[in-house]
Amino acid sequence: MEKQILEEAPLCKMLGIRYPIIMAPMFLVSNVKMVVEGNKAGIAGAIPALNYRTVDELREAIREIKASGAGAFGINLIVNKSNFLYKEQLQVICEEKVDFIITSLGSPEETIREAHKAGVKVFCDVTDVKYAQKVESLGADALIAVNKEAGGHAGNLSFHELIPALLKACKIPVISAGGVGDHASLSEMMALGIAGVSVGSIFIASEEAPVSEDYKQACVTYGAKDIVMTTKLSGSPCSVINTPYVQEIGTQQNWLERLLNRHKKLKKWFKAFTFYRGMKRLQAAAFGATYKTVWCAGPSIEYVHEIRPVREIVQSLVSHD
Repeated sequence: MEKQILEEAPLCKMLGIRYPIIMAPMFLVSNVKMVVEGNKAGIAGAIPALNYRTVDELREAIREIKASGAGAFGINLIVNKSNFLYKEQLQVICEEKVDFIITSLGSPEETIREAHKAGVKVFCDVTDVKYAQKVESLGADALIAVNKEAGGHAGNLSFHELIPALLKACKIPVISAGGVGDHASLSEMMALGIAGVSVGSIFIASEEAPVSEDYKQACVTYGAKDIVMTTKLSGSPCSVINTPYVQEIGTQQNWLERLLNRHKKLKKWFKAFTFYRGMKRLQAAAFGATYKTVWCAGPSIEYVHEIRPVREIVQSLVSHD
């Protein structure tokens, strides 16, 4: 696909970017430097609000990106009860007027309402038609179609199944998340008629990523066949690299965890605890050498062959070279 055709994609017009690509928000990985470099290369970037321990740190990061003058960016917001900082984070995001919010793991109704008051677009993670139609009815600006090739909390359907179904059922733009790692896969995805793509895992192995060299090198060494789904991190299926430690602890919750997850009175608190414990486990592995290694990534690490600057990774997506 020629660069000129990419530059005419709907997402480019929506966000004022050169190429229809969002550098996906990745827990512990995404940072200010990556977003700014992505902006300079012609794409948008996004950071999970949970990458910052406090709302003051979140506000500071947003202002730092804005001060760079580089381009469009967004914040990913967990909108269910596991995120105890949700309301404060939403308030800061709206006050600072980022370009867009990506909502995950919950109802985006309040987020859409408050964001639109501030002139902020809202893109909602969806994995099926029913939920997509729901968020469209709530006023979402676009759908992030999370397919089973995505990293992190992946969907159940392949992009071949999900994208055509969403395009048929919904009127708002569809942005595909999962399965893109080079120019050929980007061209294949865009040919389906989508507005743009959200790409994450291949940027883990970037020079600007703050994670350990071991994590980055794992994305080079391992491939698509080494990705497995686990429910032990957040309670929801999440894609990780099948390291020896992941093989040892298994990928399914044990009987007690499943029981607590179904308990009418305790499940809300257990889900929050599971999420917190899983995130701390990821944090330990991401920033230091540890036996208990759990690295989150998607099948698109198949396209990662070396650690490179963000700008070179972007070029590999938008160019035949």
